[in-house]
Amino acid sequence: VQLQASGGGSVQSGGSLRLSCAVSGFTVDDYSLGWFRHAPGKGRELISCRTRSDADTWYADSVQGRFTIFKDTSKNIIYLQMNNLKPEDTAAYYCAASQNVNWRAAVGYKLWGQGTLVTVSS
Repeated sequence: VQLQASGGGSVQSGGSLRLSCAVSGFTVDDYSLGWFRHAPGKGRELISCRTRSDADTWYADSVQGRFTIFKDTSKNIIYLQMNNLKPEDTAAYYCAASQNVNWRAAVGYKLWGQGTLVTVSS
């Protein structure tokens, strides 16, 4: 089982990035999927997730309206489209998967990819 995140980089404020998370060992339809971030000096936070059935998505207030989580089942990849990036979005971003019934519970995310770093300059 592996989740491989990529797509991070350095952008200026207002720019966009799309993070990808390639999944192997299971299908993206079998798990709830989430993106977390860990900023310098802060704790890790869940910023977006969606149910395995695609019936619901959730976004933290800090990214609502700017970020979109989606998946490509044919490629077994989950994405995080990030628009209108701000310096406070600077962090290491991680994809994760959960089989917990409470799909919005951060503690339920047991399968993790490595981080990809996003740096936003003003």
